[in-house]
Amino acid sequence: MIKICIYEDNKQLRDSLALLIESSGDFKLQGAFGNCMNVVDDYRKNKPDVILMDIDMPGKTGIKGLIELRAAGIVDVKVLMLTVFDDNDNVFEAVKNGANGYLLKKTAPPHILEYLVEAYEGGAPMSSSIATQVLKMFSEVYRQKNDSYNLSDREREVLKSLVKGYSYKMIAEELFISIDTVRSHIKKIYEKMHVNSKTEAVALAFRNNIA
Repeated sequence: MIKICIYEDNKQLRDSLALLIESSGDFKLQGAFGNCMNVVDDYRKNKPDVILMDIDMPGKTGIKGLIELRAAGIVDVKVLMLTVFDDNDNVFEAVKNGANGYLLKKTAPPHILEYLVEAYEGGAPMSSSIATQVLKMFSEVYRQKNDSYNLSDREREVLKSLVKGYSYKMIAEELFISIDTVRSHIKKIYEKMHVNSKTEAVALAFRNNIA
């Protein structure tokens, strides 16, 4: 049987979730708590396989509880965030700090049971609207990373000057740096953009709207 702990400050919802889990033959409810103030001690006492963790709780948010679990070296337990929120900030913080899934509270009870099993088996269940946001969020992060090539502010200034057709001497005069420093910046720009010439760098800058 899969051992479950619930953290939910809304008593009615907490009781409903507890009843749902206890009525299923696949799960054993280890505890149902109204806050996660003692989440690490709770885990060590009850040793759940999966935790259903509300985000918006008094005293300590579910994300802070998640962070405490992971910081204490408790990485085997699967933590599913359960919330009414599907905003990017909460999704990002949950995923970044080691959540194994993210469910909206309006998720149908049968699906919650399915998601508990999925998490236990190593999956990463998410409500469909959450999954869409996660894909969009990581796509945006990837795009930004590749569009900017992690250029520093000074390197971007030098690249913009190259796009304008400036010579090394003109760039040095405009940015109040030496020609050797200009050469050093351009070498780093080429390395980061994986190009070998000014023409390639300028073309890539235009294509990705960097300069």
